[in-house]
Amino acid sequence: MRFQLNEDQAALQEAARRFAAERLAPDYIAREATGEGHIDPALIREMGALGLIGADLPEAQGGLGVDGVTAGVIMEQIAYGDFNVAYIQLMASLMGRILCNNASEEIVAHWVPKIISGEGLVALGLTEPRGGSDAANLIMRAEKAGNGYILNGEKTSITFSDQMSAIIVFARTGTPEDGAHGVSAFVVPADEPGVSASRFDDLGTTIISRGSVNFENVKIPADQMLGDEGKGFVQIMRGFDYSRALIGLQCIAPAQASLDETWAYVGERHAFGGPLARFQGVSFPLAEGETLINAARLVCYETLDKRDRDLPHTKEAAMAKWFAPKTAVDVIHNCLLAHGHSGYTKDLPHQQRLRDVIGLEIGDGTAQVMKMIIAREKVGRMAVQYQQ
Repeated sequence: MRFQLNEDQAALQEAARRFAAERLAPDYIAREATGEGHIDPALIREMGALGLIGADLPEAQGGLGVDGVTAGVIMEQIAYGDFNVAYIQLMASLMGRILCNNASEEIVAHWVPKIISGEGLVALGLTEPRGGSDAANLIMRAEKAGNGYILNGEKTSITFSDQMSAIIVFARTGTPEDGAHGVSAFVVPADEPGVSASRFDDLGTTIISRGSVNFENVKIPADQMLGDEGKGFVQIMRGFDYSRALIGLQCIAPAQASLDETWAYVGERHAFGGPLARFQGVSFPLAEGETLINAARLVCYETLDKRDRDLPHTKEAAMAKWFAPKTAVDVIHNCLLAHGHSGYTKDLPHQQRLRDVIGLEIGDGTAQVMKMIIAREKVGRMAVQYQQ
């Protein structure tokens, strides 16, 4: 694994860094405080015009065709400025790749350029109210009807639930006994009759409008299925190792931002006859934070590097997904405390970063689930035998 960016990667990193510093970071708190609960569509299109959305998607569809490491570099810079806006990059890379790998040419040509340009948001419809982390145990049905399917059921914890242009929905086309092998995936436009959305009043990440999406007798043509019938879950879930590494970088970026701000603060703030930074009780937690964040960053980029070289990376992806969010939460918390009561106010961004990042200790698999995956990769199914 290389530790130095090439010229093209460095150029994209600088473009993303500049955009984040000038357009995102100054209004990070204000975007939540306005109460509108959405990401400005014009801001999304502006990122798209700069090539900062779906850069890893094919050039034929408007992307830059870069590798996963480069997508991670962009993710880290955007999330440094605004953790929530970086969900655009995350969902574009995940959903765009799912479409490119599994959809028909017509579906790809319709949706992927919209994702890349910032004209369309495609959501992921996997989690159900009953199942949570038991993602393969779905009850939502897709019944055959003529030359298509009828969808009925509910999906929950959907990012961009009331902002999405379309949603990739996982539904059961087989029997419950088929497990993951009886699940198919479909592209469903958000404006299809019978599709309705709501949003939750979350602790953080308010502008990504997490919520539920209901499907009531929604008719979908057969050509909007992704992959083979009954194999959508198995085929598509392979891409989640990629998104877990991106999530890791999304989480450590705001933690790095809080660290950078806190180092500056403790160097300027004086107490007991000198700057706070000279006291080990203040500087050592920050030094530990720098170490842990760097370790998490390396796990994420190792995962992306292995993915780019077509090497197994499921274990590393699970490490990135549990370690990076937890580390980010701990580091941001310490930064908040280092600022004293001013850090506890909503005037500073630490409290918002803390609330925002906590959500990804849950989303896309909890730490417990990720540790089960790591154990399974090391010793096989016996690691989760107690579930049988």
